[in-house]
Amino acid sequence: MSYPSINVRTNFPQIAAKLDSLGQDIGNKAVVRAINTTMDQGKIQMARQISSEFRVSVGTVKERLKVYKASARNGAIRFIATLQATNKGPGRSMNLIGFVTRGKVSKASAKRSGRADLAGQLQFQIKRAGGKKAIKGAFVGNQGRTVFIRTGKDRLPIKALNTIDITQMFNTRRVNKLVQKVMLDKFPPNFQRELRAVLKGYAR
Repeated sequence: MSYPSINVRTNFPQIAAKLDSLGQDIGNKAVVRAINTTMDQGKIQMARQISSEFRVSVGTVKERLKVYKASARNGAIRFIATLQATNKGPGRSMNLIGFVTRGKVSKASAKRSGRADLAGQLQFQIKRAGGKKAIKGAFVGNQGRTVFIRTGKDRLPIKALNTIDITQMFNTRRVNKLVQKVMLDKFPPNFQRELRAVLKGYAR
C-alpha cells in the first residue's frame, strides 16, 4: 500500500543542511512539528481530492483517513509520520448505496441504449466524471441503508453489492501523486514557521 511521505534528507537537502547547524533538540522539535502540520494539511487535501474525483463527500473521506504522527517525547524522537486510509469496519468496503443516483433508468433511456431490460432499475455513479450505470435486479433494503441483489431466481438468498472503498480511492495513482506534491510544497514553509516558534520558546 502506498502512502504520501516526506523524507527530509532526500526531498529537502537544504533543510537537512540547516538541521546540522542547529542544536539537536531545536532541530528535532521543529522537524516533528513541521511534519505533523504537513500531514494534517495532507489529510485535508486528500479528502478534497478524493471527493473531487469520486462521488463521496469530503466528510466521509476524512472519517476514514488516519494520521499517525511523529513525536518527540522524553528524549525519544520519532520522525516517521504516516497518512493512510482505514476501513470503517474490519474488511468492509463501501456499499453501493452511497453511489445511488436519484432517478431510475427511464424506459426511453433504456431503449436508446439498447437495454430495454434495464428500465426501472437503480442507477449508480461512482466517479464524478463517469457516466451512470445500472445493475439489473439491484434493490435497496435494510431500511434504505444497503443495496442488494438476488443470487438466484428465488426471493432469497441475497447479497450486498459493494464497490471501491476509500482505501482504494486513496491509492489511486493520480490522487496520491497530487497530494504528495501538495505536502512537499507545504513542508518548507511549515518548517520555517515551526523553527521560529521553537527558537522563540528557547529565547524566553
